Amino acid sequence: MGVVRMQTSGGGGGNGSTLSETEIVEAALRVVRADGVEKLSMRRLSRELGVSPMAPYYYVADKRELLDLVASAALAGVRKPPPDAGPWQDRLVDLLAQIDERLRRHPGLGDVLIEQMLGKQLDLIAGIMEILYEAGFDDRNVLAGYATIHTYLFGRRRVNPRNLDTPPDVVMPERVARAMEYLPDLRGKYSYDFGVGVLVSGLEGQLVRQQSAGIG
Repeated sequence: MGVVRMQTSGGGGGNGSTLSETEIVEAALRVVRADGVEKLSMRRLSRELGVSPMAPYYYVADKRELLDLVASAALAGVRKPPPDAGPWQDRLVDLLAQIDERLRRHPGLGDVLIEQMLGKQLDLIAGIMEILYEAGFDDRNVLAGYATIHTYLFGRRRVNPRNLDTPPDVVMPERVARAMEYLPDLRGKYSYDFGVGVLVSGLEGQLVRQQSAGIG
């Protein structure tokens, strides 16, 4: 992680404070968690850091570069398993688990990555696509498969309500009420594993259909 010299918001006499890349990334993620990625701006970041409005520009040129920095720093260390590490299904699950671990460590990162699909995380995108190619998917289905994985990994927290309480004036249908008892699971490993299992099973089914269509 690098460091950057920034002027504090008090301005006085050229004294500055040294901020690490980690501090900048964590401040940006705090803004995303509190207000959403659409509210993240260079001015909002400067307020979160307690520095002058122009100070972040010493380190990043604009919001897109800031989002690239956040995503790259938070995903550092994610590695695609080699082809000899096992079946494509196992390698895909391994790679997705590495990404999910970063998402849990950095709340708000999923929203950043939804916006940054084609930012500087191309190695990560390529890693997932390479596994799908190695499985035998054609170009069109590799893209569709990646998009489905991307939406699940980075977007599923958008359907995970922060408030788990049912409004007092709402009467739940009996079967809905029974299922909703497990709403807290949406934030846990059970729900994640369930979703990944559905993804992998669905991909297997699509691969069979693709191969059958090719034979026909």
